[in-house]
Amino acid sequence: MTDTDTGRSTPSDVRPPSLNADEPTTLLAFLAYLRAAVIAKLDGVSDEDARRPGVASGTSLLWLVRHLAVVEDNWFTWAYRGVGEAPRETDGESLDGATVAAEVAAYREAIGRSDAVVAAAPDLDRPGERSLRPDAVEGPSLRWVLVHMIEETGRHAGHADIIREQLDGAIGR
Repeated sequence: MTDTDTGRSTPSDVRPPSLNADEPTTLLAFLAYLRAAVIAKLDGVSDEDARRPGVASGTSLLWLVRHLAVVEDNWFTWAYRGVGEAPRETDGESLDGATVAAEVAAYREAIGRSDAVVAAAPDLDRPGERSLRPDAVEGPSLRWVLVHMIEETGRHAGHADIIREQLDGAIGR
């Protein structure tokens, strides 16, 4: 929707999920909502604009999506399931040649792997195999991983909101 006076898009105000369900369903619904909000911020953005840093730290829309894909894999697959030799890093990875289509596809694949981990888990209480925190005695529970990913994705969805508005004035969820 576009404001006819300013030419800027106006928020569609997509609200968080409204449901009364069990804890895993509720947590996954909120995480899915935030994941979709991040992906939506790249809708209609050129590859060049998506690579363009929106802040002095160098954060761009494509960096955010790549970072979230890596964080999903690090927490759900590497830490919780214990699969892989070492967690991945996103700092210092070049975005030269990165495209919106490829980075969103990689994020969706990471989401699929994460959701499969949750679906296969017997409950939310069992500790994971290891932690990304070097001082941890044991891996966090799946509940902790889900809540952390809601926090992480929500924080970066806010960053994406600001960067997108700086790029072309688009606002809203």
